[in-house]
Amino acid sequence: MKLGMAVICFITMLTATALYAQDLKGVSFDDYLKAFDYKERKNMKIEIPEMLEFYKQGAAQIIDIRFPEEYQSYSFSFIRNIPLNELPDRIGELDKSKIIVTICPHYDRAEIARTYLTLKGFRSKYLVNGAVGLAEYLRGDKARDFINSVKK
Repeated sequence: MKLGMAVICFITMLTATALYAQDLKGVSFDDYLKAFDYKERKNMKIEIPEMLEFYKQGAAQIIDIRFPEEYQSYSFSFIRNIPLNELPDRIGELDKSKIIVTICPHYDRAEIARTYLTLKGFRSKYLVNGAVGLAEYLRGDKARDFINSVKK
């Protein structure tokens, strides 16, 4: 029963998010700010476990928006790097059918990217814990278990 409810909640959330993203395509930043409310504040964020679950289900595309020098220092094999300053020219690499999750070391640049993508009509969120939190979360057995669950 719990699994069935989780699936229903997931589908409802995806549908609502998709409709909201379509409503924002072409909206000016001024209008976005005027309409910003607690619902949008909550909707713009995602935590690590939820992001990883969406990724495993094929429902999310994760984009690391750090600069190339940062990405070379450490990266995640399952995350594509599109630096923030290249995002406008590389937006075609993103899958509109998925939730786009943006990450950077903490969340400041990821939120800039998320806002940009939202105003371009994408369903987007930023990772609250950032890449630093993700690296901490995926230590030891958790990293092995996650990679093994994706390879199925």
